[in-house]
Amino acid sequence: MSGGVGGDVGGVVGGGVGVGGGHALWVVLPAHQEEARLPDTLAALAAQHDRDFTLLVVDNASTDRTGDIAREFAAGAPFPVRVLDEPEKGVGSAVDTGFRYAIGQGATLLARTDADCIPRPGWAGAARAALTARPGLVCGRITARRDEHGPVGRAGFAALVSLAALFGRLRPEHVRRGEFRAPYRMHAGNNMAVTAELYLAVGGMPRRPSPTDRLFLNAVRRHTDRISRCRSMVVENSTRRLRAYGILGTARWYLDQGSGPHGTDDPR
Repeated sequence: MSGGVGGDVGGVVGGGVGVGGGHALWVVLPAHQEEARLPDTLAALAAQHDRDFTLLVVDNASTDRTGDIAREFAAGAPFPVRVLDEPEKGVGSAVDTGFRYAIGQGATLLARTDADCIPRPGWAGAARAALTARPGLVCGRITARRDEHGPVGRAGFAALVSLAALFGRLRPEHVRRGEFRAPYRMHAGNNMAVTAELYLAVGGMPRRPSPTDRLFLNAVRRHTDRISRCRSMVVENSTRRLRAYGILGTARWYLDQGSGPHGTDDPR
């Protein structure tokens, strides 16, 4: 299920060998039309306590300045940065291309967030520590960005996340005996880390538009029980889907019922 890899355009190259037992950590950041939010995400990554990683920004068919912003950031970044162009639209395609490229460059540990998210300063270090302690798939904790909604909106977001997690645990196809080697735990694609070995073993991220998270998680659950949750691996998630879809539309999306009348890129 490999995909095409776009051009490696600019950025500081090299490095990426982490302090955790010689493992090379890469952070993959898929981005589509994110010129407004990408600078905040890049600044949050530059503020990480553990900056011993290579950042790979995958520009997924953007027509705005997303790619230019990533390249400009690379010139002064405190870690190596690479930028890829992925013309096949869909977050799954962008993630799969990015992960496979990173693995081809020597990555053994992979972490992912999204270009509208704010990883807290301990995020990268927590991802590395969790994967080193228990290699496999690590699911982080998501909370609402504080600059996009007030308390009511953030509470609504938290409620939707809890509803989606409960739905996943109760959904019959997620609890079939004999099919899965680990119980269902909600997995947010914008806050995950995985070993390169496991990523390849399960066939990678489905190359399709969002949502892809459950499909990938269930592929991992069929393969191994090495799935852990790391509460210190925190990402502040954009709540713009609440504005775009409304509460019911957002619930429909989180419950894996599609985006309704909205396009798959509105918003990512």
